[in-house]
Amino acid sequence: MANKIKLAEALLRRKELNGKVDVLSQIKEKDLFEIRAKRTPISDSIDDIVAQVPKLTASQVTAEFDFYARQLRLVDAAIQQANWTTEIEVNDTVMGDYKKQE
Repeated sequence: MANKIKLAEALLRRKELNGKVDVLSQIKEKDLFEIRAKRTPISDSIDDIVAQVPKLTASQVTAEFDFYARQLRLVDAAIQQANWTTEIEVNDTVMGDYKKQE
């Protein structure tokens, strides 16, 4: 369902979504696990034992990232459409180049 919002609201939402997407894109696989147990060698024939326990599943992070990335694309497309179809009124000199006054 489409709702009409002010362009300023869309610009703020785009900034918010950009932040969320940036944060989620920074999550690395090492951030998904924590070390809960570590065993030191008892003898030469026994190796260290390290247990990793998942904090989150990769699918949880991926789903959230995908959701916010899609929302960002949609709001950005709406802003770009407004950018190309909206005309504004400006002073005649705004679009002109500098001319040296003599």
